Amino acid sequence: MIRSKSNNILLENEKWIPGGVVSLNRKADPNICFKSGRGSRVLDVDGKEYIDYQAGFAASFLGHNDPDINQAVEEALKSSSILMGAGPTTLEGEFAELFCKSVPYADSVQITNTGSEATFHAIRIARAATGRDHVIVMQGGYNGWHNDVACNVISAKADIGERVSPGEYPFDSLSAGVPDVHKSLVHVVNYNDLESIAYVLKRYEVACVLLEPVLQNIGIVKPEPGYLEGLRKLADEHGFLLVFDEVKTGFRHALGGYQSICGVRPDLSTFGKAVANGYPFGVIAGKKEYMDYFIHPEKSKRVLIAGTFNAFPLTTAAAIATLKKLADPVVDVYGHVERLGKLMEDGLKDIFTAKGITHHIARQGSAFCAYFMDHAPVDFHDILNNHDFQYDTEYRKKLIENGIFNFPVAIKQNSISFAHSEEDIEVTLDNVKKVAGQL
Repeated sequence: MIRSKSNNILLENEKWIPGGVVSLNRKADPNICFKSGRGSRVLDVDGKEYIDYQAGFAASFLGHNDPDINQAVEEALKSSSILMGAGPTTLEGEFAELFCKSVPYADSVQITNTGSEATFHAIRIARAATGRDHVIVMQGGYNGWHNDVACNVISAKADIGERVSPGEYPFDSLSAGVPDVHKSLVHVVNYNDLESIAYVLKRYEVACVLLEPVLQNIGIVKPEPGYLEGLRKLADEHGFLLVFDEVKTGFRHALGGYQSICGVRPDLSTFGKAVANGYPFGVIAGKKEYMDYFIHPEKSKRVLIAGTFNAFPLTTAAAIATLKKLADPVVDVYGHVERLGKLMEDGLKDIFTAKGITHHIARQGSAFCAYFMDHAPVDFHDILNNHDFQYDTEYRKKLIENGIFNFPVAIKQNSISFAHSEEDIEVTLDNVKKVAGQL
């Protein structure tokens, strides 16, 4: 399909913006410029409509331009709400109370503008609290753009080598400009591999282990029984902080975060995306003894948090309205998306089985991923060695041609929103059946 307006916009933007987009994670083939969206549907500048399963990398959990969230933002505008840059605001206090009542393991919170800022602060607190410098992250995870975590997202085997356990992988940097001395403080292991965590702990003074409790950067990779509990035990025994990056899992899977589902309490956790239904918002939360490092009486131990636009009135109003809607039993957000998720999962299994296509459908609530391999993946190397990446990419692009938008990069998560309907799922499955036949 020729997308003349989308391509022209990219070319024009490239005159002023390196790469033509302000976050290069957004650059994809096919290039599509979206201009508007409501509910589960989005429209591009060439006039084509799509049922959307991307939603700003899963941020718009209630759907695009949810009327209740937009109304809250409009009311904040009409009331002439301001961010003075001096003193507290009523909105930040209202949000913090709502959040802590929603997430049982959160004693207190601080607000940022992005999830990356939240993970940055979490690592700083861990280093301040433990007096240690080393950090463990997951192969295939994504925890933001800063030096400690900008690595090993979807690496080529040539860059990281075959699976090692116990052991760790080379720092496969996402960016130039990360000093080698800094890379030496970051240790990358595979998810679901407690032996490799123990391997690193024997060799380095570790401040924290930071991970998505469900590894959703590479689809939906779930924790094996005892894995998260094992991390908690190791943290208690060795004195490092366990940090859950719930930017993706957070309010999408449960009002209390995935931590309320698995029953494992992290020392700190970070949130973003679904907290404000697509408005830019991040949260760091956790145990009071660690959160209070932001106000530690000793200067040498005090962790800085600053940001002129932290808790900006419009985004905070959106976050408050989002939490209230998610908590409303009459609205029943989680019941609705669970039903649609099950409908999607069952439908995909039926189609691929009927077509004789090797597959595994991984799902957690409203988030799902079709893997073209014969079992549930346990880590990145499992996917790297068994998943049919070429088929996945062709499958995604064909669906886009047929008006079903998912991010056109293999193994990326798909997200159902509260705004999706059974009809949306049925239309999607009809198109999957057509595309599977063509491929």
